Amino acid sequence: MTRCAWAATPASVAYHDREWGVPVYDDRLLFEFLVLEGAQAGLSWETILRKREAYRKAFVEFDPKRVARFTPARIERVLQDPGIVRNRLKVESTISNARAFLGVQKECGTFASYVWQFVGGRPKINRWQSLREVPPRTLESDELSNDLRRRGFRFVGSTICYAFMQAVGMVNDHTVDCFRHDVVTRLGTKGTRGSL
Repeated sequence: MTRCAWAATPASVAYHDREWGVPVYDDRLLFEFLVLEGAQAGLSWETILRKREAYRKAFVEFDPKRVARFTPARIERVLQDPGIVRNRLKVESTISNARAFLGVQKECGTFASYVWQFVGGRPKINRWQSLREVPPRTLESDELSNDLRRRGFRFVGSTICYAFMQAVGMVNDHTVDCFRHDVVTRLGTKGTRGSL
């Protein structure tokens, strides 16, 4: 079975085969990916996958309403958790991003309706032959990054935003020889939520 070349370990294979590129419209899951992609900055995605359960526990299942209410004392407790990336700027940005996330929900109804507008409401289906062709950022990720920053989000540079867009299926960047390319393409036409 042919997969994207980056899926090479048990954790990355499971993530690739079940989640990566599947269109997500659930706000809680979108917040989770936004946090995890920001946490990954400067690190490998494999590291973040290994820490994902600890992140879910530390950030109360990525409930943005609860995370937005974290106190300085709660932040200090989170920073003592060896299961997450204990970078103060990244942890504090999670709380400020939760507050900004709630602001987007208030303005747009859902974060999903806001974020999906950057690709016209439908997944962008790419047909890359190899990973070398996949760009680290695009015009759409530049626009998303700029707008998120304007709204007060942090750790949302264009490269992070593009990784987020790939993860949540706003773009299908499975290479054409990967068995998931056509599966994810079909899911995108059905408006599937979550992961399969």
